[in-house]
Amino acid sequence: MNWDKGTLLETSDNYWKSCTLHTGIKLDLFTMIGAGNKSAEEVAIKINGDLRGISTLLNALTAMALLNKAEDRFSNTNFSKQFLAKDSPDYTGFIIMHHHHLMASWAEMSESVLSGNPNRSNGSATDQESARESFLMGMFNIASDIAPIYSEIVDLSGCTHLLDLGGGPGTYAIHFCLKNPDLKATVFDLPTTRKFAERTIASFNLSGAIRFKDGSYLSEDTGLEQEYDVVWLSHVLHGEGSEDAESIVAKAIKALQPGGKILIHDFILDNTLDGPLFPALFSLNMLICTDQGQAYSEAQLQTMLEKFSIINIHRLDVSSPNGAGIMVGVKP
Repeated sequence: MNWDKGTLLETSDNYWKSCTLHTGIKLDLFTMIGAGNKSAEEVAIKINGDLRGISTLLNALTAMALLNKAEDRFSNTNFSKQFLAKDSPDYTGFIIMHHHHLMASWAEMSESVLSGNPNRSNGSATDQESARESFLMGMFNIASDIAPIYSEIVDLSGCTHLLDLGGGPGTYAIHFCLKNPDLKATVFDLPTTRKFAERTIASFNLSGAIRFKDGSYLSEDTGLEQEYDVVWLSHVLHGEGSEDAESIVAKAIKALQPGGKILIHDFILDNTLDGPLFPALFSLNMLICTDQGQAYSEAQLQTMLEKFSIINIHRLDVSSPNGAGIMVGVKP
C-alpha cells in the first residue's frame, strides 16, 4: 500500500461506511424495500423509526450506491436486491452481521494488545443465538463462493468417506459430495450447530450422503473412529493456540485410515508472520476474540503435520482474495 495523507484519513474513517452498511442490514431495509420503491416516511412507519434518522440513513446508503433515489423514493439497486435482501438465494447479510458483532471488540483492541486477553462480551442468550446464526450462516455465505472452486481443485478421486471436522453448516462437505457422487461425508461440530447444518445439507438434497455428528474437537475423546480416508479442517486451527491446534491435528490424523489425506484450509501467513495483509489482520481478530487463537504460517502448519509423521506435505496452488490456502499431507 502506498500511503499518503488522503489514504491515511480514508483508512481511519472507513468504519463510517461499514457502520452504515451494518445498520441497513440490521434493520433489514433492503428486504423491506424489496423490488418496489418506498419513501422515507413509509420506511419509518414500517420499522417504527424516526423520520430524520431513517431519511439520513437512506440518503447515505444512496450515496454509497446501495440504493437508488428518484423523486424522494428509494429502491434497491440490482446488486442490493441480489446480495442484501433476505429473500434472495445470494443473500450475504449473515457475514455482514458477523462483522457487526465483532466491531465492539475491534474498537477496544488496545485492551487486548496490552493484556493479551480477548475483550468480547457474551451478551444475553438472544444476542448469543443471533451471533451464532450470523457466524455460521456467514461462513456459509463465504464458503458458498469458494467451495465449488475448491471441489474442482482438491482431488478426492478414490475417497469414500470425508470427515469435515468443525464443519459448521457443512458447506465444503456439500460441494465435495456434489463433485464426487460416490463420496459420503460426516460433519463434526458442536450440538448447537446441528440445526443449521442439517437445514443447509437438506437444501442441497444431500441428507442421505452427509450426516452430522455432535462433538467437540477439543474433547479428550471425540468419539471419532478410524473410518475416514480424507479429513478436511477448514478455518479451525486459527481459533486455538499452538498446543490445542496440534491436538486437533492429532485427532484428525487418528481418525484417518492409513493412506488417507489431511487437508488444512486456513488463512496462512508468510513465514515471517508479517503478511499477507488479511491473515495478519485476522490474527488481530483472533487476539481480541479468543484466548490463544492466531493465524499460522505455512512453516508452522508443516511442522505440526510432520510432528505426527504425515508425509508428502505440500501447499495446493489455489488463489484466494483473503490469503486462505490449503496444506495437504498423507498418513503413512
